[in-house]
Amino acid sequence: MEYRRMGRSGLKVSEVCLGTMTFGHGTDQQESQKIVDLAFDAGINFFDTADSYGDGESEILTGKALKNRSRDAVIATKFFNPMGPGPNDSGMSRVRIMNAVEDSLDRLQMDHVDLYYIHHVDSQTPMEEMLRALDDLIHQGKVRYIACSNFQAWRLMEALWISDSKDLARFECFQPQYSLVVRDIEQELIPVCELKGLGVVAWSPLGGGFLSGKYKPGERTVKGTRSADSWAYPQRFFAANADESLQAVFDVAQEIDRSPAQVALRWVLEQPAITSIIIGARTFEQARENMLAGSFRLEGEALQKLNEVSYLPHRYPEEMEKDMHERRDDAIKMPSLE
Repeated sequence: MEYRRMGRSGLKVSEVCLGTMTFGHGTDQQESQKIVDLAFDAGINFFDTADSYGDGESEILTGKALKNRSRDAVIATKFFNPMGPGPNDSGMSRVRIMNAVEDSLDRLQMDHVDLYYIHHVDSQTPMEEMLRALDDLIHQGKVRYIACSNFQAWRLMEALWISDSKDLARFECFQPQYSLVVRDIEQELIPVCELKGLGVVAWSPLGGGFLSGKYKPGERTVKGTRSADSWAYPQRFFAANADESLQAVFDVAQEIDRSPAQVALRWVLEQPAITSIIIGARTFEQARENMLAGSFRLEGEALQKLNEVSYLPHRYPEEMEKDMHERRDDAIKMPSLE
């Protein structure tokens, strides 16, 4: 297992992060404990949950499974989604944040979390209000680092500017959706993270299971999967050439004697700026299979094939301007060098 720095911070996390969204939602306490123990055995030190997963049950089971080993783990959780019927039981207001962190710590049975994400965009709360509240949590010792998920590039840049200009704690990590069939972040968000030194932790690196090997090209619903349950399946974001990408995953998996899931997961880890990928599993066997993505490299023709088949369509102005440095270099005429 490789360990990578979280952006510009000194924090090191495993390149594979265990997501616990299934804990309490198809995975009971006994199976959860087995999966967490397996993760430690595989060298994973990074665990991801959220207050809203299973209406809090995921945090409860994650806390129980990590009991007495939390010092060895980097624990991330999130806030935003409704956790009650009141008008202040969701979002990123100061009231919500202060209540949410206490509730999460109670469920996790911990006195702090290492990484605290805003889960979604709250356009009704000023960004500075959220950032000041999160800065207070860091000074109180309840949160070690702050992060965000699902932000647009301009919103992420605005948050970073506010933190820098107001001398507040800043986001050290960004958590986007990213896979062979959803590569949109490469056009604006990845450049922002590289420029500003943020870690990138990808969610749904298997496209909600579409790239796991359970689906065949052309299929969008398979019995007994998330697609059939209408749960956490991001089909509407898939690229138009998703089936071609899926077929390429099968082809490469056969060529290098790996499972389709391992190939698809490893592809994400080979991309620039990626710190870690979140893998989830309902069962011990699924978890073991996916964790093996950290045991090999994807290189040469296999990597090139996947890069090319899943390409992003040309988009203005990125595609128009990407090679303009060559035009500038070619314009230089220096007789002494001729």
